[in-house]
Amino acid sequence: MRRDETLQHPRTVFQILKRHYARYTPEMVKDVCGISREDFDYLARSIVENSGRERTTCFAYAVGWTQHTLGAQFIRTATILQLLMGNVGRPGSGIMALRGHATIQGSTDIPTLFNLLPGYLPMPKAGVHDTLADYLDAVGSKKQKGFWANADAYTVSLLKAWWGEAATADNDWAYDYLPRLTGPHGTYQTVMGMLADEVEGYFLLGQNPAVGSAHGRMQRLGMSHLKWLVVRDFNLIESATWWKDGPEIASGELKTEEIETEVFFLPAATHVEKAGSFTQTQRLVQWRHQAVEPPGQCQSELQFCYELGKRIRQRLAGSTDERDRPLLDLTWDYPTDEHGDPDGEAVLAEINGYRVGEPADPLASYTELRADGSTAAGCWIYTGVYANAVNQAARRVPNGGASPSQSQWGWAWPADRRVLYNRASADPDGKPWSERKRYIWWDPDQRRWVGYDVPDFVVDRAPGARLDPELGGPDALAGDDPFIMQADGKGWLFAPKGVVDGPLPTHYEPQESPVANALYPQQRNPARITFARKDNLSAPSAGEPGSDVYPYVFTTYRLTEHHTAGGMSRWLPYLSELQPEMFCEVSPELAAERGLQPYGWATIISPRAAIEARVLVTKRVAPLVINGHTVHQIGLPYHWGVGGDAVVSGDAANDLLGVTLDPNVQIQESKAGSCDIRPGRRPRGEELLRLIADYQSRSGVTAETGNVRVDDAVWERGS
Repeated sequence: MRRDETLQHPRTVFQILKRHYARYTPEMVKDVCGISREDFDYLARSIVENSGRERTTCFAYAVGWTQHTLGAQFIRTATILQLLMGNVGRPGSGIMALRGHATIQGSTDIPTLFNLLPGYLPMPKAGVHDTLADYLDAVGSKKQKGFWANADAYTVSLLKAWWGEAATADNDWAYDYLPRLTGPHGTYQTVMGMLADEVEGYFLLGQNPAVGSAHGRMQRLGMSHLKWLVVRDFNLIESATWWKDGPEIASGELKTEEIETEVFFLPAATHVEKAGSFTQTQRLVQWRHQAVEPPGQCQSELQFCYELGKRIRQRLAGSTDERDRPLLDLTWDYPTDEHGDPDGEAVLAEINGYRVGEPADPLASYTELRADGSTAAGCWIYTGVYANAVNQAARRVPNGGASPSQSQWGWAWPADRRVLYNRASADPDGKPWSERKRYIWWDPDQRRWVGYDVPDFVVDRAPGARLDPELGGPDALAGDDPFIMQADGKGWLFAPKGVVDGPLPTHYEPQESPVANALYPQQRNPARITFARKDNLSAPSAGEPGSDVYPYVFTTYRLTEHHTAGGMSRWLPYLSELQPEMFCEVSPELAAERGLQPYGWATIISPRAAIEARVLVTKRVAPLVINGHTVHQIGLPYHWGVGGDAVVSGDAANDLLGVTLDPNVQIQESKAGSCDIRPGRRPRGEELLRLIADYQSRSGVTAETGNVRVDDAVWERGS
């Protein structure tokens, strides 16, 4: 690979980056985003002045960045800025996701996502990864630099943890027991499968899609096609009661007596009624101890899943059907207490990993994992959390101990490193960029990396080391290759792989937008995932016929007093009293334009639904001037839902949303949509459906509206 240390060659990544973003001037940013030149200058100056040797900047983001058809690329943008500013691997830096729950990070680590195995190993794909060799070649080549070259050890150890003695070299460590992906199987594809009668049963564990997911109507109608539905929650949430008092019952689209779905509600234990781990944004794993026993029939997730697994295995006992072997051969032998609850620490020890035949001797680091079947570990990045047979996540030394890294509080994956890629906290020669912010550094006397954290590097690899890249794996990392999980050891400004919609972030408008893309002839992300369906219509965007029917932009957000879809807050009287009613937040200008009265009612209409809300007139949701066009915004908290069991109820903001997804992680676009707003309450019954249909008719929307991948203007320009 050719390099130009001067960065002047036109094909260097730096020059490509400059050319790509040359058009993104402050004036253009103002026209596209509505941010003033003064605010943009302040933002840019703040980042630059708080970056460098003596200072670091951290980006903290939430779903306001992620829930877009460009969600992954927004995070990539922050990555580019942090790399350019030198804000990666240093204390006080980072790109931190503010999660909506205590252990959302943990749920993706272990994981709950359809396309991942524990530790961010990808799920195998049918017809692509038919053999273990196919899979391992795709996940991590032995020829690449860094620790992903050891993916075979992580994978085989996972298979040994799950299937124990049944996983042998002769059967590729039971690789064929893993299911194969035949395509996307996310929540939205599953709901559409329900509507097509392709899904018989559904488990909802701490989830309320009737309120919390995009296109609530589709979610509820989908559940009406199921044979059975299991809901585990604290309360009778709307996803458990839609069949008797949901919006579609009121509109006449569903009739309770005609719904064949059998709904099972199973009460769940709260966080104080169970022990277990939770992992936050910093990758810090902390152990939560049980305070009280759960009341009545309430169960922890651990007990529920363990009991369910036991009963399924009992039903299948003696089966000679080959497809039952993965369930029958599972390691499913955890110690339980007097209440039948499995020992969470025993599960943690299995996740941590051990040498086969020596489960009482937990591994200390993922570097001890092997691909020869001699180790077992349920999640390679968590190896070390149970080192020395001690629950490291339960450590509670006040203030985390004397070290600036607070290393005696909990345990951080991987290997208890508190800052990822911390080799970058020192310069190429191994000296701290700043004595004030020194973190780890090379000690020439000890011939090793030392400091306040576990070095995220080969501990005895000298800064000037130059190894043969043909070696592959960790042995190929040079002494100044700090990004040990990248195939070349470098941070990527330009991403040649890993993102499907291009190596550099590029601006596109949302699926629905009242303004045209001022930067490119292509309006929307051409790689976005769309679903052209009559029950998933999109509003026309700027320049398309009918765009004036839905002239305003709505966005969704959270309130301090409520929690996500409301299952933990709308059933509590004191929180419900603080925020009792669904409302919409509008500017004084929009209120005057549409005749909206403060604290009165308003109806908001999108191509999918119409909801009602109280009116809150405020200057916080200001109109933006974008490319000379005034854009009014409507803010909608999404915590309310229609049902009779909560202390307070109200229309669900997410009913207004359609389903269009980011192409990388398939998250829905729920932070920007087009709508109309008018004073007064919404109609009831069939009149509500007629109102929605009237708007659809006047705008001329069809299933194809907004779902063209590449706009005609792009083809014309290309020709």
